[in-house]
Amino acid sequence: MPDNQSRFRRRLMLYYGLFTLGLFGFVGMMGLLEHSNADALWLGYVFLFVTIAIYACIGLICRTSDLNEYYVAGRRVPAMFNGMAIAADWMSAASFIGLAGIIFASGYEGLAYVMGWTGGYCLVAFLLAPYLRKYGGYTIPDFLAARYGNGKPGGNIPVRAIAVLAASLCSFVYLVAQIQGVGLIVTRFIGVEFAVGVFFGLAGILVCSFLGGMRAVTWTQVAQYIMLIVAFLLAVSLIAWKHHHQVLPQISYGRLLQQIDAAEKQLDRDPAEQQVREIFRQQAIDLQSRIARLPMSFNEEQQLLDARLLELRARNAPLREIKTVERERQAFPADATAALQQWTQQREEALARSQPLTPSTEPYPAASEQERKTRRLNFVLLVFCLMVGTASLPHILTRLYTTPSVKESRNSVAWAVFCIALLYVSAPTLAALVKVEFFQHLVGTPFAELPQWVVQWRKVDPPVFGIRDMNGDGIVQWAEILIQPDMIVLAAPEIAGLPYVISGLVAAGALAAALSTADGLLLTIANALSHDVYYHMIDRQATHQRRVTTAKVVLLGVALFASYVTSLRPGNILFLVGAAFSLAASSFFPVLVLAIFWRRTTAAGAVAGMATGLAVAVYYIFVNYPFFTRMTGIFGNRWFGVDPIASGAFGVPAGFAAAILVSLITPRNAPVIDRLVNYLRKG
Repeated sequence: MPDNQSRFRRRLMLYYGLFTLGLFGFVGMMGLLEHSNADALWLGYVFLFVTIAIYACIGLICRTSDLNEYYVAGRRVPAMFNGMAIAADWMSAASFIGLAGIIFASGYEGLAYVMGWTGGYCLVAFLLAPYLRKYGGYTIPDFLAARYGNGKPGGNIPVRAIAVLAASLCSFVYLVAQIQGVGLIVTRFIGVEFAVGVFFGLAGILVCSFLGGMRAVTWTQVAQYIMLIVAFLLAVSLIAWKHHHQVLPQISYGRLLQQIDAAEKQLDRDPAEQQVREIFRQQAIDLQSRIARLPMSFNEEQQLLDARLLELRARNAPLREIKTVERERQAFPADATAALQQWTQQREEALARSQPLTPSTEPYPAASEQERKTRRLNFVLLVFCLMVGTASLPHILTRLYTTPSVKESRNSVAWAVFCIALLYVSAPTLAALVKVEFFQHLVGTPFAELPQWVVQWRKVDPPVFGIRDMNGDGIVQWAEILIQPDMIVLAAPEIAGLPYVISGLVAAGALAAALSTADGLLLTIANALSHDVYYHMIDRQATHQRRVTTAKVVLLGVALFASYVTSLRPGNILFLVGAAFSLAASSFFPVLVLAIFWRRTTAAGAVAGMATGLAVAVYYIFVNYPFFTRMTGIFGNRWFGVDPIASGAFGVPAGFAAAILVSLITPRNAPVIDRLVNYLRKG
């Protein structure tokens, strides 16, 4: 057996070594085509479709109907390759696209994501990995149902049911974020509408996971990790070399921060910049006045727009003027309630743009000490939620079942941390490089001489970049630039003036990041529904073939529904990911830790812990996140000023408290559970 595993490992190293060499050769060939004046749009097509075709081929080669292979890849994935697969599973669109973007926009506070996500793997390695692998089930609800089952065949059904609900919910929210990332990538580099891009992404996800389950997903994720890390590191190095003559800018990151700090201080003193901020401040005041006068202000403005449109048509005004007013009329709210929501959102945006630039290097910048304390609290709680959320995500924990042994499982987490760190130490550097480019080559540029990348990114729908001459001086000011952080990584090569082939490579890397995570999430939901619901709750006599077929059908249905939800554009990528972490932390972290380290925890306590933690987190997001408050009109108060993305800060303690209290007032577990806990914790 060890000899077979060793030969298997050597074959994998050969195959993926050849894949890496082929990737560099492919990029070189595309560079030659660009040099010979090949159309950039076609290069984008080739990059995206060739990479998807490669993943599809791996998925087809790894197709299987074997239950063990479909659910856990035969439990024979070597530690290094499982670490790469975990890293790819982990480094989603949020990591690849969103991390550098949030650091670009928020500066120091964006580092909460780096610290929280990285720290979470320490919890996985020490608290959960060896014990879950030693148990050796198929899903996380499998483990919880057995641990809290008192020896019953199939485990505890209520525990399994609520665990499936929690796993499906947090994985679904995370899945929507990945498909949204794919839609953004395809929209920019192929030029289709966002909704069409979403269904392109659906096709890419399905070809990797539908036929082969965990086996196909594992080996496509290894290839996707190679793709995404090569794309990210190469882009960072080339941007740094072109503009700063550095190959490893991660080492000299401090110099970039000094340049940014100096530029930000200069901007704060610039009279033109202050003039633009004052314009936005006045806009916010005007919007507040309109909100205060509702519904009268809505009726007045609607009548004025209608009268203006009639007047233009009556005097046969130029078609351009008529079309402009028609667009204004179409964009005008349908009723006073819609006006309240729209104008409130516009007021918040105007207020945000009227504020001084957020200093990139200053921790918790604020106008008052109370606001500074609130920002510090949100930073710490976000780190906490991301850390315990990392240790609770079902699609990551399920990967621990795929290694040959407990030792390999722990080693695979160490490999995963190394693989993830390669990108995480580079993301702040890329954010700094792009910000320097903005300060040096966009701010202060005449509007008549805007670079070509600005023109291209202004066309993307939904809008991710905007720029407008607010004070009429014909010069770009920082406050006149509206940036969606999700665009920073994808646009970085164009912003830096690199060849389009690098943009295509980065897009392919971002696509790999989104697809790899989406595959794992989709498989987690499908396996939970097919294995835990269908097999354990509906048909215990189902054959292996029927169970695998059911998993494939469920996988297809979930993928279609997730694509539909994504087309509604529920929020930015990083918030959706953060919400998924809080939901996972609130529902799973307390019961997983207690299952292993406190044998007194009972099934009733586990149900209470999961239900309470999940309910608290969902409630807090529902009444505080703008997407839901706009839909329902229900507005809640933020407890202690905590942002909804950190709802796990309330859900996790509530889950622990409920699980412990209910366990103490319910009968003890059967002796078989004590033996199971002893077995799991035995060295």
